[in-house]
Amino acid sequence: MTGENLFIYIIEVLGTIAFAISGIRLAAAKRFDWFGAYVVGAVTAIGGGTVRDLLLSIPVFWMQSWMYLAVTFLSLVTVIVFRKALVKGLRTLFIFDAIGLALFVVVGIEKSLSAGYPYWVAIVMGIITGSFGGVTRDILINEEPLFFRKDIYATACLAGGLIYWVVALIPESSPIVAQITCAVTVIGLRIAAVHYHWQLPILKVDPKDLPE
Repeated sequence: MTGENLFIYIIEVLGTIAFAISGIRLAAAKRFDWFGAYVVGAVTAIGGGTVRDLLLSIPVFWMQSWMYLAVTFLSLVTVIVFRKALVKGLRTLFIFDAIGLALFVVVGIEKSLSAGYPYWVAIVMGIITGSFGGVTRDILINEEPLFFRKDIYATACLAGGLIYWVVALIPESSPIVAQITCAVTVIGLRIAAVHYHWQLPILKVDPKDLPE
C-alpha cells in the first residue's frame, strides 16, 4: 500500500468510526437493541461508499477488508461504555456526523479520481459517499432524511468538492492540501449553518394547486 493509499485508508476508517457512532447514537435514542444499533451504525458508515463503488464499477470497499465492520463494532462498544456522554444531547451527534461527512466526501473524490473519472463525477461521488449512508440511516429509524431537508448538508458536500477542484487546479499544489481544504470547508459550512440558522429556500406549493 502506497503512502497516498494508506492516507485515504486511514481517512476512510476514521470516517467509518465517526458515522458509525452517529448512527448508533441515533439508534440508542430510538431505544434499539444492541444488534439493531449495530446495523444502523454499519449502514450509516458503509451505505454511501457502497453506492459509490457500485456506480464506479470498482470492488465494494468494505468487502475487501473486515476492518470496517470491526470498527463499527468498536463504535458500538464505545457508545455502550460512554453512553451518557455520547447519547445525551444533539451536539455530540452533530460533531460526529459533520466529521464523518467531511472525511467521506474526501474519500469519494479521491477514489473517483483514482478510477479515472473527471472532477465533476468525483464531486458527485463525494456527495453520494458523504450523504447516502445518512439517508439510509434516517429511513431505517423512521426519520425524514436530513439530505432532503432545508439544512445545509448536501450543499456543504458540494461546496467542499468545488473547493477541492479549485485547489487541485493550482500548479504544484499538494493533494493533501486539497483534501484538508475540502474537509474543513464541509465541517465549517455545517457548523456555520447550524450556528447562524442558514437554510435553503423551501419549495412551496399552494395546496389549492395540487390535484385532488
